[in-house]
Amino acid sequence: MKVGIIGTGNIGKTLARKLSTVGYDVHVANSRGPETISAEVTEFGARAATSEDAIADAQVVILSTPLSSIVAIAPLLVSLPADTIIIDTSNYYPQRDGRIDAIEAGQVESEWVSEQLGRPIAKAWNSIGADSFAKKGQPAGSPDRIAIPVSANNKRDCNVAMVLVQDTGLDAVKAGTLAESWRQQPGAPCYCTDLTRDEIPAALAAAERSRLPKRRDLAMSAIAERVGGTTTTLDIDHTVRLTRALFM
Repeated sequence: MKVGIIGTGNIGKTLARKLSTVGYDVHVANSRGPETISAEVTEFGARAATSEDAIADAQVVILSTPLSSIVAIAPLLVSLPADTIIIDTSNYYPQRDGRIDAIEAGQVESEWVSEQLGRPIAKAWNSIGADSFAKKGQPAGSPDRIAIPVSANNKRDCNVAMVLVQDTGLDAVKAGTLAESWRQQPGAPCYCTDLTRDEIPAALAAAERSRLPKRRDLAMSAIAERVGGTTTTLDIDHTVRLTRALFM
């Protein structure tokens, strides 16, 4: 199966590495051109490509960019066959993405993305921290394997996304339709809290939609205060403790 990945940030890079390791035909692109994609991204067989070549003939296209890039990406997808599965990993952070009035007014992030693209999507890998994703994957059946929710409006998209999630070292939990995917947005109890498959359903059920933006912004403020203007980065355990304290 050919998987085209748009975006080589921390999540996109790990997706390219993990999916190519287990045998997918991975083509990865960014906005700056294939010559800017590091050897670390392609170390296990992924191929650097232009955006057009990365998605050409792909059965699955994964968008791993800031949410603010979705509008610019949309024209690339117009010519794709209707049965191409699109998976989005983005989250809305107004400090980074700029204010999006529709989302601020209550539109679910995933539904906004689907609307901009003009086609159905699945939502996955948005609710795990980059370090946890890169370093904490475990074989299927491991008792403390991290799980993440997957949302989609149709069974086929959801099932394919779940298989891919599992192939990247995580358990996948069906979280419902895109209308319910706010339960995996920043600020929600399952967001970057490294829960197991048995813990995810209760976390999804406990989400309080009106409280998510405030909790999201509190986490951003706490991280900014901790690192300040330095090059300090938070270790995985500290970040998970922080998100659990604020979101759960």
